Amino acid sequence: MTLTANQETPPPAVGRAGMKKELPDHFKDYRHVWVFIEVERENVHPVSFELLGEGRKLADKLGVKLAGVVLGPPGDATQQAIAEAFAYGADVAYLVENPLLEDYRNEPFTKALTNLVATYKPEILLLGATTLGRDLAGSVATTLLTGLTADCTELDVDADGSLAATRPTFGGSLLCTIYTLNCRPQMATVRPRVMAMPQRMNKPIGCVIQHGVPMLEEEIVTKVLGFLSDVQSTNSNLAYADVVVGGGLGLGTSENLKLVKNLARVIGAEYGCSRPLVQKGWMPADRQIGQTGKTIRPKLYIAAGISGAIQHRVGVGGADLIVAINTDPNAPIFDFAHLGVVTDAIRFLPALTDVFTQRLSPHSRDKLAN
Repeated sequence: MTLTANQETPPPAVGRAGMKKELPDHFKDYRHVWVFIEVERENVHPVSFELLGEGRKLADKLGVKLAGVVLGPPGDATQQAIAEAFAYGADVAYLVENPLLEDYRNEPFTKALTNLVATYKPEILLLGATTLGRDLAGSVATTLLTGLTADCTELDVDADGSLAATRPTFGGSLLCTIYTLNCRPQMATVRPRVMAMPQRMNKPIGCVIQHGVPMLEEEIVTKVLGFLSDVQSTNSNLAYADVVVGGGLGLGTSENLKLVKNLARVIGAEYGCSRPLVQKGWMPADRQIGQTGKTIRPKLYIAAGISGAIQHRVGVGGADLIVAINTDPNAPIFDFAHLGVVTDAIRFLPALTDVFTQRLSPHSRDKLAN
């Protein structure tokens, strides 16, 4: 564009890089990184420890403390959750003890957590993207009128200390980084197995800040009538398996999924599939691997007939070793697999299964992932 003497130079485009870096005064009271420690049926969900490991990195970059937040009834399980928070890296713990927090219900948990946040003002609040965590995170963010980035695959802080939360978007075809610039705390959820499990330390319990939140049972709409365990919950342990075999559309028919299952059985692995197979009804949803399914971090992942779209890549990127089998040498999965075999999985899987059957004793199969 040609400028004449009486024209003003147009202002430069203002993106995130040109925005004001200095935090408003009312945000400067918000400090430290918090991780919600999810306790259900007296057990701490492993995603809480994974988030403590990631929270440790964020806290160190910001030069602040890492805190574990425990909500639960008085008792040994709640105290054990606090001890585990310190063992996995927390500098301090916030505790709300109340009999009404024995079983998860949205109302009392939301009230307890929002009250804690309003009182102690954390800069960052992280929760697991579990069934419980998703429900609680959305409710807390809405109550606090702050932003929430869900199902993050990467967390970082930029030069001005803002949380950079990266997640898949547009059906998993792109990754975008989201900033919560005008609200505090900055909230994010992360699915199990997306972040690495930190090393547990023999660390004594440190500073525990107890906070009372008055609540009455009569004020809570939902009531706990009983607990029924999910009889299907033990059928699939994909998220925490050391070895996983996955099948995709390249297998051709649902009958060929037996090739994946046979190999998994021989090497003592879990088996799963890509999203199209669930959509076709070839496998149940709890066997789906990827952004909208399970995130896995096995020591070995064998992907047979899977193209490797970004939706699937998000779910398997943490695997130590990825072996891809596909007829298409240009399949996206070969861009991130550690080993690639360009061949027909329908012919290759039976041969691989036969070799493992001959070479592996039952004992060595159990030790394959070690």
